[in-house]
Amino acid sequence: MIIKAALVGLGSVNQNLLTILINKQERLQRDHGICFQIVCISDSSGVAVNIDGFGAQDIIDRKHAGEGASAFQGFRKDANIQNVLADTEIDLVFEASPVNLKTGEPGLGITRTALSMGVSVVLANKGPVALAYEELQNLAKETGASLEMSATVCGGLPILNIGRRDLIAGDINKLQGIFNSTSNFILDEMATGRSYDDALAEAQERGIAETDPSLDVGGWDTANKLVIIANTILGQAVTLEDVDVTGIENITESDLKAAQTENKQIKLVATYENGKLSVKPLALPQDSFLAHCTGWEMAVELHTDIYGIMYHKLWEREPVPTAASMLRDAVNIFAKKAF
Repeated sequence: MIIKAALVGLGSVNQNLLTILINKQERLQRDHGICFQIVCISDSSGVAVNIDGFGAQDIIDRKHAGEGASAFQGFRKDANIQNVLADTEIDLVFEASPVNLKTGEPGLGITRTALSMGVSVVLANKGPVALAYEELQNLAKETGASLEMSATVCGGLPILNIGRRDLIAGDINKLQGIFNSTSNFILDEMATGRSYDDALAEAQERGIAETDPSLDVGGWDTANKLVIIANTILGQAVTLEDVDVTGIENITESDLKAAQTENKQIKLVATYENGKLSVKPLALPQDSFLAHCTGWEMAVELHTDIYGIMYHKLWEREPVPTAASMLRDAVNIFAKKAF
């Protein structure tokens, strides 16, 4: 089965997705009967279409050379991805444009348009579902399209999949997690005497930090993920306004040292308990699970009524696992149709 796909956003996540598609092409065909053909690419420079498919390596090479979609043959001047969806056969949109927490755009509008046309969407962009989860789910149900988002929460760590697939008839009574590896890395580095600015610069260089790093250090990226988790697996119809958010901007090296003298570690922790949602720096006992979530790791602790207490952790220094999660979602949408 050939899946005609559009890439929205040509940053580090979708570039890594392209690399995975190249390296795993034969495996995807053999195990799942699927081949992804990239027929549309879109970034801040515009949108280009090739109904016969763009070469994945060519897209990567030309982006590394500083070229955008506007430089490709098939560039459509004055068009956007919504226009392309209206007149081009597309089965799937990989949406990884920059996160916008105020309006959700451009990702929210693109997702709305695709779903309304019956085109499935896989999100790495948290904005659309953090701001309009219920609306988008209802739209997908109306048209029969699929909307998947496991990449929006902790990259390769399958928190949403665990909650939706594996906790049948179970209730999560309490959840705590470290969902932002950038903030976690910065706190750990500051505890060793490294400056805040220097640690943040490394996170940006590696492509892990958000385009707007205040989303990471201000706690909003974590809050986004907590809202998505709450709506998806906790049965809570909430928005960002329902989350009490405090970031790490005011944490100092002396705060970190003081916590260490008490055998504790300061972490930016997302918490769900007794119906309340919060994101804030907490001084955790050194022997606790989350205190051992260090550097580029992310983790979640789930307290359930019938499945016990579960601990899951992921080390993610590069965006490859996030890209892999997008592929996982796409395969889960189409694999059953391929056979």
